[in-house]
Amino acid sequence: MEKSALQIARAAYQPKLPKALRGALKAVEGEPTQSVADQEEVKKLFPNTYGMPYLKFEPTKGEMANTAMNVGVILSGGQAPGGHNVISGLFDGIKKLNPANRLFGFILGPGGLVDHNYMELTADIIDEYRNTGGFDIIGSGRTKLEKKEQFDKGLEILKALNIKALVIIGGDDSNTNACVLAEYYKAIGAGVQVIGCPKTIDGDLKNSEIETSFGFDTATKVYSEVIGNIMRDCNSAKKYWHFIKLMGRSASHVTLECALQTHPNITLIGEEVEAKNQTLDDVVTYIADAVADRATRGMNYGVVLVPEGLIEFIPAIKALIAELNDMLAANQKDFEMIADSKKIEYVLQHLSAENAAIFRSLPETVSRQLALDRDPHGNVQVSLIDTEQLLAEMVGRKLEQWKKDGLYHGKFSTQHHFFGYEGRCAAPSNFDADYCYSLGFNASMLIAAGRTGYMSSVKNTAKPVDEWIAGGIPITMMMNMEKRSGEMKPVIKKALVELDGKPYQYFVAHRTEWARNTCYVYPGPIQYFGPTEVCDRPTITLTLEHQK
Repeated sequence: MEKSALQIARAAYQPKLPKALRGALKAVEGEPTQSVADQEEVKKLFPNTYGMPYLKFEPTKGEMANTAMNVGVILSGGQAPGGHNVISGLFDGIKKLNPANRLFGFILGPGGLVDHNYMELTADIIDEYRNTGGFDIIGSGRTKLEKKEQFDKGLEILKALNIKALVIIGGDDSNTNACVLAEYYKAIGAGVQVIGCPKTIDGDLKNSEIETSFGFDTATKVYSEVIGNIMRDCNSAKKYWHFIKLMGRSASHVTLECALQTHPNITLIGEEVEAKNQTLDDVVTYIADAVADRATRGMNYGVVLVPEGLIEFIPAIKALIAELNDMLAANQKDFEMIADSKKIEYVLQHLSAENAAIFRSLPETVSRQLALDRDPHGNVQVSLIDTEQLLAEMVGRKLEQWKKDGLYHGKFSTQHHFFGYEGRCAAPSNFDADYCYSLGFNASMLIAAGRTGYMSSVKNTAKPVDEWIAGGIPITMMMNMEKRSGEMKPVIKKALVELDGKPYQYFVAHRTEWARNTCYVYPGPIQYFGPTEVCDRPTITLTLEHQK
């Protein structure tokens, strides 16, 4: 297969490892842990893996233990830059422990484990995928591991291949599945360890021990490059308002980071909208005010960043979606039997009067998406709602009314964009290449230390790689109880943008100036080669969070 010059050059890049992972090491236990919320409920569901201690790896004298083991690996959920490097680090780690160790990849995600669909990942295969984007080495999938029959079927192939441990690389739902699987295998004495790795470009899988999920760094740099290009065009043509929707259904981390990198005129943060109990009209008025203000100074152009999940952060619409999810989960069979043309009417008949009124007030395209498009968990597929177009249209209507009232005299033409898939499979930045390789290598050390139900943790990541701290965090520590498809279930709690956090506060301190003036920053493409301060810098979010 023909390769580009960049592919060839990146293949030669050797990811860096923290000092603690370069030679013999010892596992040092910290304090016992408890779940972030609902401690009693979570403890009852995970009696064998709850309350385990933090774990930190420290260098020690002597040789690395000669640990014999076969390992399985699964890529789960949406793609994120660096997944191949997690697998590369895992492979190198188990081979360093014992050259006879073998790595098996399950094809197309968790479904491959259940269906016994796998391949052995040899050195020749691994070397083809080092420092590359995508998940195509074994593919990914969204099959949920939640039933005893699935666990037992998976155990059959794990035993047949003499696999001692399974590494699940995924986001919050995937690592919730990893936690449930670890608990079950430990409860029945299966002799199989389960380790998780934190993946999601959305950035919502993090805490004090998981400082960032992998892929976030690369994806936000890709999006920021394209946003910068649009800003340059915007500032050149001076005739369009660009409405740009960015990935992030449940949190606005991607949107905030891209704002910090590029300084757009308007940035909507879903968490702020919810905290201020804003309505859709409040959001539209906020944008229109900024458009009108710039127009008074002859600037009939600008850039608006919109998080993918904004609509779900608006309290009134969030309440509507919650009732919709519960109602449709309870009436799923009846709903499926109804013709599509009658489903809107059915929904209206089964909603409370308040939510039915809100549902009727929405544009027909949005109401149809809310009612008809559901994900595998039965929830609204927020990413399918064209929020950027909805806002642009509503802002346009408000400005037209203001023009009739003599309150606005500018021009308002729009362009719409959604940046999602463009960032999911980019070749990882140096940061993500190093971070992912370290996470995978670290996972092999957690297995060698006999741990299960842990997530691979590499922190202190705002510092140079030499100073990164490797270890593990019990997945149960990240759990709380949430309603899913009408039932309360244990899930990893999503990390939202903290409104008292330094990244958001920095944004707030500058957004008025960015709105009134043209302060655009043009980051350019990911810099793989050049000075350390250009190529190895972490996200602005991570830098601000670690600022003393």
